[in-house]
Amino acid sequence: MTHISDLTWADVRDGPSRTLVVPVGSVEQHGPHLPLVTDVAIAEAVARRVVGDDAGLVLAPALPYGAAGEHEGFPGTVSIGHEALRLLLVELGRSACRWASRLLFVNGHGGNVASLVEAVTLLRHEGRDAAWVPCMAPGVSGDPHAGLTETSLMLALRPEAVREEAAAPGNSEPLRELLPRMRAGGVAAVSPNGILGDPTGASADEGHALLAAITAAVTAAIHTWAPDEKTARLPF
Repeated sequence: MTHISDLTWADVRDGPSRTLVVPVGSVEQHGPHLPLVTDVAIAEAVARRVVGDDAGLVLAPALPYGAAGEHEGFPGTVSIGHEALRLLLVELGRSACRWASRLLFVNGHGGNVASLVEAVTLLRHEGRDAAWVPCMAPGVSGDPHAGLTETSLMLALRPEAVREEAAAPGNSEPLRELLPRMRAGGVAAVSPNGILGDPTGASADEGHALLAAITAAVTAAIHTWAPDEKTARLPF
């Protein structure tokens, strides 16, 4: 795997055409059983697996902070908001695309999507070959937050950081029904423990299977490289 921390500017100048892969996460509550950096850990793990031994891909350090205002009812959450994240993504893209032939953001937090769509759409409008992908497996809707999916992924990635004894069901109502109350009062207004879904029954085996499926989907999307015209997302 090629990480940008292992390269000099001369390596970049003399090397092959590169796609810079940037994980984007969030520091936010994930219930009483998952660490605050869950979204960062998942995005970085997916990006690492996607880059693998592909000489045309370079992994950048993760962007840990995102737009997570909906979780600010819980201690530990650190959000930079939509506007700041959008500006950060745009300026990063403008600079990176001076040398990278392509730029891909690998996103681990749903609250970042609006910022990614606006930022990457602008970058593409300016002539930069940028795109983004979510950390999700095709055909797997998962649960919205800190439930079975994310808990399984973290059991596969960082089992020592998962407090399984504290895992408990949260609010399992469909997200579309929760959104009006969440917009008004955040996640705390609909789930006292911060969980949307049910993490009980999560397993490392399921997490490894999800990681493999996500990695395969993102890798295939990179090889196809057909960003959606409206969202700038690589479809899969």
